[in-house]
Amino acid sequence: MAAQPTEQEHPLVPQSLYVKIWGILLVMTAVTVSVSYVDMKNVKVLTAMLIAAVKSALVILYFMHIRFEKPVFAVFVVIVLGAYAVTIALTFTDYLYR
Repeated sequence: MAAQPTEQEHPLVPQSLYVKIWGILLVMTAVTVSVSYVDMKNVKVLTAMLIAAVKSALVILYFMHIRFEKPVFAVFVVIVLGAYAVTIALTFTDYLYR
């Protein structure tokens, strides 16, 4: 005997949204590669990290469906991102004093 279907947990997301997000990720990848060829001294790494942060936010929100989950999952993501920010800050501190 099959289980009764429960109410839909996630809203239906149009496939076109995923294609748009994918296109944005491709453009941002091209921007990251382009920035690597520009002589920007010390801000090149910072620029690449900021672009990577935006790209990872898009992936987390849409492809990992955190945007549609319960708020407790968002809290977990914020905690992990906070730990990541501390790690990056310590890395940049080391990078600045070399």
